[in-house]
Amino acid sequence: MRSITQWTKNFQSIVDNGRNHSMVIDLPEAKGGNNNGPTALELCVMSFSGCVGTIFAMVAEKMRISYSKLEVIVDAEQKNNAPTISDIHFILQIQTKEEKEKISKCLEHTMNTCPVGVLFKQAGVQITNEIKFI
Repeated sequence: MRSITQWTKNFQSIVDNGRNHSMVIDLPEAKGGNNNGPTALELCVMSFSGCVGTIFAMVAEKMRISYSKLEVIVDAEQKNNAPTISDIHFILQIQTKEEKEKISKCLEHTMNTCPVGVLFKQAGVQITNEIKFI
């Protein structure tokens, strides 16, 4: 994997993933930026949310779990003036007819294999979750 960041102006840059996908990162106006994109730290939270959703879908397919709606809502905090994310709580909202135990097992497997989640765990981030059936 490779990423290249090109500064454009002020605190704004374009980040590329080396596969022809890019996005703008910037600071909010209150911090001197132009608010033209998420901050790099917000992008980390977005990556976690996306990873949980993607890996859950992959694990659910292997476990033959069917669902009609899936949403991952992530709240990240920097407690006690931490320089970065210290705590993450997420809600997995799912519309399914499957048993709660099966969904819980799928989420457990997801959290053991989600690369972004594993990175956060290794960094000491406290991760908690809940499942809501919709």
